[in-house]
Amino acid sequence: MTRARGEGTGTRNMADGNATPTTNGAGQDGGQRPFERMIHPGGKGTSRGTPKGRQLPPDAQDEIRELLGDRSRQGDMLIEHLHLIQDTYGCIHKRHLHALAEEMRLPMAVAYEVASFYAHFDVIEDDEPAPPPLTIRVCDGIACEMAGAHDILDQLPRAVGEHVRVVRAPCVGRCDTAPVAEVGHTFVDGCDVQSLARAAERGETEPEIPEHIAFDDYVAGGGYTVLRECLNGQRAPDDVIQALSDSKLRGLGGAGFPTGMKWGIVRKQTYPRYVAINADEGEPGTFKDRWVMERDPHRFLEGVLLGCWATDASACYIYLRDEYPQCYEIMERAIERAVAEGLNGQCAVYLRRGAGAYICGEESAMLESIEGKRGLPRHKPPFAAEVGLWGKPTLTNNVETVYWVRDILEQGADWYANHGRHGRQGLRFFSVSGRVKEPGVKLAPIGITTRELIEEYCGGMQDGHQFRAYLPGGASGGILPESMADIPLDKGTLEEHGCFLGSGAIVILSDRDDVKAAALNLMRFFEDESCGQCTPCRCGTEKSRKLMERGEWSRDKLGDLSTVMHDASICGLGQAAPNPVDCVFKFFPEDVR
Repeated sequence: MTRARGEGTGTRNMADGNATPTTNGAGQDGGQRPFERMIHPGGKGTSRGTPKGRQLPPDAQDEIRELLGDRSRQGDMLIEHLHLIQDTYGCIHKRHLHALAEEMRLPMAVAYEVASFYAHFDVIEDDEPAPPPLTIRVCDGIACEMAGAHDILDQLPRAVGEHVRVVRAPCVGRCDTAPVAEVGHTFVDGCDVQSLARAAERGETEPEIPEHIAFDDYVAGGGYTVLRECLNGQRAPDDVIQALSDSKLRGLGGAGFPTGMKWGIVRKQTYPRYVAINADEGEPGTFKDRWVMERDPHRFLEGVLLGCWATDASACYIYLRDEYPQCYEIMERAIERAVAEGLNGQCAVYLRRGAGAYICGEESAMLESIEGKRGLPRHKPPFAAEVGLWGKPTLTNNVETVYWVRDILEQGADWYANHGRHGRQGLRFFSVSGRVKEPGVKLAPIGITTRELIEEYCGGMQDGHQFRAYLPGGASGGILPESMADIPLDKGTLEEHGCFLGSGAIVILSDRDDVKAAALNLMRFFEDESCGQCTPCRCGTEKSRKLMERGEWSRDKLGDLSTVMHDASICGLGQAAPNPVDCVFKFFPEDVR
């Protein structure tokens, strides 16, 4: 039976054709009761006492305003303010996130997407219990896994009880003292369950500041002399840039782009120009930048300020990974002193904290994070030298790269270029970990081989271990067998084998290590750290990890996934993620039969 329009449907027809509800379900007598609505669809009725949408509790707004004080409310400060809330309350309640968004004039969706992107922010509901007051982060990077991190992760929760949260963490940059865990903000090197339980019980959670060269001692040794000469007009920017080009210094963070050329490109761009220093070394096996900042922060900072002067930058941002709280305190003091001495010229210098996202070590993702956004890599071109921070030309360099600038300008380009082995040029720091007797940061000539590095700088292999394989460039650089340990370590020497040197993170494996297990550890890392922006990386790392966990590896399926990730991923993370798997099939066929 067909009903007339509006008949028996709880609506009545209006002259203008609009249907207005007249009932709202059954009343107590079984009939229909009047439909109750605060605001009439036509705009008539009782007005609201509050705006539509999520209501901001006044006390939350007061708390955030008091917490921020006179700090800037600019959008690029979002991550800094999220750190402030996390550090103060041990988590980020939704009410505080809402209040922060309102205070910064940002949509709640923007604040939430940024806070939920980074691993070091605990975003919880208002009625949800906060995390325990103390968190222990146990590193499960490749070096720490080889040293027994998984056993610690399995046993530690029972040893410390429910009042302490135990979580796994990606590489924390202390691979030479594996296994390592962070108790609050205090690191326990060479840890075990007992030492971590004792550390938690003592409640000593603040970072320990290592001894380092202070400003006065650095100046007494000739520090900042080169920079003062530049600021006083005794050196010309073009001469400085040419010296860097003549020295053959390349970027030492991974890409290996000629430093002098990059500085020259940025200087020729339109004003304003910026400098962004990448101190977010999250590559498993890498810890040289931490070593530099912990020991000689002003030599690094002088190189930074020389870059700012040479490119005539208006502002500089040093982006430091959050896993280095001790470096943050050191660099904060160093910057304050240098600025007080007028060594920054007209360039403002800012120190920014990362928040636990490996992807922000990628150049463009770092720029996005500095701008207060999610660390999503940008499509290239354009490159940062032309379109960087806020769309302006930006010089991006690694910590170690600028560390060498003072020495090159002080001692001459030839001094640096004349170092090297096997036809290569220059010096660099290598981060060496794994099965060697003396792991650590090793200053060695570029072009040295892995075998020479082990024998001359690391005291040889550990007793009872025979050299079997090595990672030449951390998690991304692939895995090579001992038979290929005589290849000079430099940009361009390993690429034909499907590997690369990258940041110089050398991890040594022995005959007691499972190469397949090492590759699986690295794939789990990439799966965790994928930003999720592109399908090849987001899905490819997950599918690869699941196939690898089955035990028997499918060459065809893993090979197909590798091809897709190599060819179609947006950035280097997805493009390099299959390298360890490819190397296992290529160089260790006996392990996958």
